[in-house]
Amino acid sequence: MTALPAPVQALLVIDVQSAFVTGKNAVPDAPRLLDRVTDLVAGAREAGALVVHLQNDGPAGAPDEPHTPGWELHLPVRPCPAESVIRKEEDDGFEDTSLEDELTAAGVRAVAVCGMLSEMCVLATARRALELDFRVVLPHDAHATYDIPAAPGISEPVPAAMASRVAEWALGDAVEIVARAEDVVFTNTGTA
Repeated sequence: MTALPAPVQALLVIDVQSAFVTGKNAVPDAPRLLDRVTDLVAGAREAGALVVHLQNDGPAGAPDEPHTPGWELHLPVRPCPAESVIRKEEDDGFEDTSLEDELTAAGVRAVAVCGMLSEMCVLATARRALELDFRVVLPHDAHATYDIPAAPGISEPVPAAMASRVAEWALGDAVEIVARAEDVVFTNTGTA
């Protein structure tokens, strides 16, 4: 974990969709995660930073199948130039989307990343942001995943918190991991 990070110009809210935070498919401790993500969104809005909600289009029959209740974004999106929704079909939020163009057009060079799932979409999007030379801040308490079931003959179950920490570790030294979402500071992009 690093010291308090320098301000960031954008918040990427990854796959905070109803299927993953409510009901039988909710990640463990979803209410805590929602509190942290809600605080991040509020902080970004207040500072005039760009807020991009990524929305996963899951396959037919998946909890996040497009246009089903589980697919809907759980947090409200403000209709303004500084807030947008980008749909995606891959773990990496940059792949086959307008995310890089949107960040570049707004002059963003530093992003905070939150949401789910830690070892899938959060990891893939943060890694790609690093590869594209964005500075990436990842608040430890603002991303989550599921418990990983046991794999007979391979491993015991892996608790969700441990899987999330491993995802952070897999990003290496280039990512700035902070303990708490409240430690992320946003700055204005001029798009508000």
